[in-house]
Amino acid sequence: MSSADQDDVFSQRIREQWTDQLGRRLDILIAGCGRGGVLDVGRYEPRMTGVDEDLPALRTHTANRDDLEASYLGDLRLVPIPPRSFDVVYVSFLLERIRHAELVLDRLVAGLRPGGLLLLKMRDRKSAYGFCDRVTPRWLRRALWRTLTPAGSVGPLPAVYEPLASREAIQAYCLMRGLMIAEDYSAVSGPARRGPHGGLVAVVCRAVAAFSRGGLNGTEDEITMVIRRPQNHFARLI
Repeated sequence: MSSADQDDVFSQRIREQWTDQLGRRLDILIAGCGRGGVLDVGRYEPRMTGVDEDLPALRTHTANRDDLEASYLGDLRLVPIPPRSFDVVYVSFLLERIRHAELVLDRLVAGLRPGGLLLLKMRDRKSAYGFCDRVTPRWLRRALWRTLTPAGSVGPLPAVYEPLASREAIQAYCLMRGLMIAEDYSAVSGPARRGPHGGLVAVVCRAVAAFSRGGLNGTEDEITMVIRRPQNHFARLI
């Protein structure tokens, strides 16, 4: 499934959530609003709030958005996320670029109302693309960014890739916290894969995957999940 098709899935799940709420206006949190994190919400006009780190590129992009009723930039362990306040939390390419990712995700999940949806997109640390992203020195990433990525791409942003940024880690996280993964997809969406030299980048990724002897995914680099918080949400399972 392509990244665009996955966006359509997200839009459909938001429509279903709106129907389930009997037409009540939805509250949506966009975590990662400074990089993108745009949702097609159709005619439903939800209240949308954005949160992200306070970096110059993210600050500029957030200020130019007209779909957010409020936005908060700063340490994501501290920005206001009231418990049980959102019907949908969209985590958009955030977990792979921040530190304390598990703690931040705990805060985002706590912000969901029972029955709410966590819509997750992230770069997979176990993909060849993610591996190259996190091991490339910062100065080299900066030097290559404009050459390899499409015009207008926000970045280069930090490439932290804590252990949580993998499919297996998210599956374990959901199991421990009583969350249900309803849908799970993979796609190709890395900025350098979509840039003017995407063919060359794809060859490099396949070569890196081959050297890893199956340890890294040489094709897809994006993980997309639809995760639901149950109506009756108990404490995490130990």
